[in-house]
Amino acid sequence: MTNDSRRTFLSNTGLGCGSLALSAMLHADGLLAAGPEDADGRPHHAPKAKSVIWLFMVGGTSHMESFDPKPALNEYAGKTIEETPYKDVLESPFLENERIVVPDANGLIRTEVYPLQVGYKQHGESGLEISDWFPHVARQADDLCLIRSMWTEDSNHGAQLQFHTGRHLLDGFHPTIGAWASYGLGSLNENLPEFVVLGTPLADCCGGMEGHRASYLGPQYDGVPLNVDPADPLPYARPPAGTYREEQAAQFELMRQLNGLTAEQHPHDEKIRARIKSYELAYRMQTAVPEAVRFDDETAGTQEQYGLNEDATRDFGRQMLAARRLVERGVRFVQVFHGSNGGAGSWDAHSNLQSGHSNLCKQTDQPIGALLADLKQRGLLDETIVVWATEFGRTPGNQNANGRDHHPYGFTVWMAGGGIRGGMAHGKTDELGFHAVEHRHYVSDIHATVLHQLGLDSRRLSLPGRVRLEKEYGHVIREVIA
Repeated sequence: MTNDSRRTFLSNTGLGCGSLALSAMLHADGLLAAGPEDADGRPHHAPKAKSVIWLFMVGGTSHMESFDPKPALNEYAGKTIEETPYKDVLESPFLENERIVVPDANGLIRTEVYPLQVGYKQHGESGLEISDWFPHVARQADDLCLIRSMWTEDSNHGAQLQFHTGRHLLDGFHPTIGAWASYGLGSLNENLPEFVVLGTPLADCCGGMEGHRASYLGPQYDGVPLNVDPADPLPYARPPAGTYREEQAAQFELMRQLNGLTAEQHPHDEKIRARIKSYELAYRMQTAVPEAVRFDDETAGTQEQYGLNEDATRDFGRQMLAARRLVERGVRFVQVFHGSNGGAGSWDAHSNLQSGHSNLCKQTDQPIGALLADLKQRGLLDETIVVWATEFGRTPGNQNANGRDHHPYGFTVWMAGGGIRGGMAHGKTDELGFHAVEHRHYVSDIHATVLHQLGLDSRRLSLPGRVRLEKEYGHVIREVIA
């Protein structure tokens, strides 16, 4: 059926503007605007990528023990900042809270440098230095672009929301990067959501569900949480026991017609439109989602590659394998949370950093390495951007019992695929990992770069009547684009 005949057929069903199925199809065809002229489902320029897999480590991963090793920490371990060449470093409010050693003769609190808790090596032809806690990711070093000069404003875990919206938690709620991608481009598969969320979302303390929502863009652009348990992938949309599919189809048809009448009476009510869309999509998802997470379709070798045969890696391995299968089926944006624990997050290493981070890295390293290798082997990495991020880094000093405090002044994010240059480190922090000192990038620069690779100009994405701050738009990091 041609696009014209399909639109004519659907228009003649009597549902008119009340059908969000029609709306979604026209949007996908680039013929129905999602909002203003610059968000009409068509890219602003030729895209380099189709999809995004966004991996977020909740709590604040130490950049020094992951992708920005600092040997100077070992050299000056146990010394105060004042006893190093960096005594004039800009004061940090977090240094005041770090481990208190015996006060000196003047009663001043000493803050001691905390050594690296893991080794590191150079990897690949590029020689990127990566922590020994990430051996599987390190094998893909020549596809990684390490951005070692990130900074953010929030010194507490509201930075989790800030990383996804570009706005401080005190500014209220704003659209997330996944919502903007969905708003600007729409779906590649009408049977699956445009924006999917895997893993446990952020806790209420740190943004909660707003970490994957669309705010004023409208609920139809919210991320849709999915369960990757093959036995129960869609618990909230599962038909009641004993319900025949024909019976359910008739119920959905009646509901669609009734909702359509209501929508025609209230054509500007976004909540009604979102509700109709959610019912229609939920019905189609009952078939599409179980198929997408049916891992029995994968070879035993692939399942082992992702760590599905090991207790430590099984849960996150399923999420990584599901992420690959979802983008393979046309999902635009897959957002994956790791470490959500009902509070600040498991990566929040105020104490016992060595044992905590080593366990968390073991859970994630093999599945992420497998995802990168699998995407590349299937020819999908060229059109899929993989982003690894966390809300901030950790301090160079020691806190509590062998831990590090929050550190927004300099930390690391990496990207791979989708037209991003591999095998490079962009930007840097000083020798103690304290401040971003070269090519500093605020968190929304990652947003602008990802959207650019999808064919979108972040400055052309807006909603009438809504004023966006300059920092929300971000700046494309041109140096990392191939």
